[in-house]
Amino acid sequence: MPEADAPTDSGGVGTGDGPHPGRAGRPGWAGLLRRAGRPTRSDVVSGMVTGLFSIPEGMAYASIAGFNPVAGLYAGVAPAIVGSLTARTVLMITTLTSAIALTSQSVLAAAGLDPADPANVATLTIMVGLVMLVLGALRLGAVMSFVSNAVMVGFSTGIALQIITGVLEDATGYDPQGHNRLYQLGDWLVHVTSWDLASTLVAAGTILVWAVARSVRRLVPVALLVAMVAVTVVVVAAGIDVRQVADIASIPSALPGLSLPDASAAPALVGGAVAVALVGLAQAASIAPSMPNPDGSRSDTNADFRSQGWANVAGGLFQSLPSGGSMSRTGVAAEAGARTRWAGVVSGVFLALVVLLLGGLAELIPMPVIGGLILVVGGELVWGKRREILLVLRTSPLSSLAMVVTFVATTQVPLQQAIVVGAVLSLLLYCVQAARQSRLVLLTRAPDGRWRASQELPARLRSGEVTVLDFSGTSFFAALPRIEGQFPDGGGAERAVLVLVLRTLPDIPSSAVMELLHRTARHLAAQGNRLVLVGVSPAMRRLLERTGTVAELGEDAVVDATPEVMGGLDEAVASAERWARAPRDDAGR
Repeated sequence: MPEADAPTDSGGVGTGDGPHPGRAGRPGWAGLLRRAGRPTRSDVVSGMVTGLFSIPEGMAYASIAGFNPVAGLYAGVAPAIVGSLTARTVLMITTLTSAIALTSQSVLAAAGLDPADPANVATLTIMVGLVMLVLGALRLGAVMSFVSNAVMVGFSTGIALQIITGVLEDATGYDPQGHNRLYQLGDWLVHVTSWDLASTLVAAGTILVWAVARSVRRLVPVALLVAMVAVTVVVVAAGIDVRQVADIASIPSALPGLSLPDASAAPALVGGAVAVALVGLAQAASIAPSMPNPDGSRSDTNADFRSQGWANVAGGLFQSLPSGGSMSRTGVAAEAGARTRWAGVVSGVFLALVVLLLGGLAELIPMPVIGGLILVVGGELVWGKRREILLVLRTSPLSSLAMVVTFVATTQVPLQQAIVVGAVLSLLLYCVQAARQSRLVLLTRAPDGRWRASQELPARLRSGEVTVLDFSGTSFFAALPRIEGQFPDGGGAERAVLVLVLRTLPDIPSSAVMELLHRTARHLAAQGNRLVLVGVSPAMRRLLERTGTVAELGEDAVVDATPEVMGGLDEAVASAERWARAPRDDAGR
């Protein structure tokens, strides 16, 4: 196939977002394919490698979550094709991930539904897709930026532990007991004498072959595949008696067939579908910064939300588990030379051909091989998080606590509950940090006329003088108690003016903020002093007028913001100084 001179991909299609809104307006699959450009040779090679990689990884992820491994295979077909064609992050591969698999299993178990029933899986997958489409349509991609990094590190590390404990039985033949993942890991280590020797040696051999293959630079992208094929051939040829894929599932030499959802199961899965969708979207949101588009086009989180939504709707109709942006599969594609979205399309098509023509061979794969490979994947996930873990620990005790609590929750409770814990922790962490960062700064005018900031706030106002305080931060509301405590006391002062600069105050309606301004203005007025607001935005002025704040302060005490930084402050201070110096009988409010 001829190689294109340069990648011609220009991002998502039909979204109306991003740098090419005019071209994005063309409807239909024909227009979509035209704008996808032509695949390069490296895209074809990358797609083939990624498709083959989906065999062990997709089957293993489905297996550790208690699903039919075939559903894990099929998650690399329709979702990968549809997701790659529609994603704004062009290299992102949409398929099954370990976190999505485990969350899906937890959701079905909590709803009392059988994960082996294809109708239940189809219902959950389609509902997850619909949730993603709604979130994308509502343009809620920005919400993902509020998920604390500390929470995500704790959640990802807990997921990695779940991956490891989920395949211990496949890797060693011993099923660890315990009410949580940490206890299961300890039970597995204590009962080392109960491990099946043949299974353990096969798993260990798989890890060894992977390590050797990974030491060869050209084999790094396919090291897992090399280990799977090589050890499978040895086990089958030597007749080693271990469990195989055929013992848990039969892989039909056929393309995925139509799978219809069960509408009666939908009410029990509403909350769970939201949880699975959030896990998938949170994982996918980290791909765009790590894998920028080779053609220089911009990614769009909301378009990627919708892309994954369509991928899940399509996947749910064709026997797939819920899917999302996969960092591991995207990394494999990029390392193997992917340049356009065609790499993901080729991966899905090639995987379908492998299943159609060589499905019987895939049944021969030993489960200890898959167990060994997933131990590698889980171990790499933990090892890859070491720097982030250390960074969180060095950042602050509060961030460290959030990370540890999320990790413990992920290992102790169902994943959909752990997600709620993480979301609440993220919100609390954001509020606390916003409150800590918000502060008042004293502004004083230097001899050259410039305003200079000082962290030392005066305790009291002085008679006949103007004190200028500038609000600095992101959340005036969150910092209200501390901010009010920093206001200088006007007791004992006469005709003093407190100027409050609000140029960075967000335009968020808050009765608490309005009440603070009213309370401060009344308190100062009762002492014969005055409050002046400077840098008021149009939206804030309308709010101040609706709440009667402008009437209480006086029209001249509310100074609008100007295009210049600190614009209007000099004029406001000059007016305040005239008021402060004026005789009491002449000064009106």
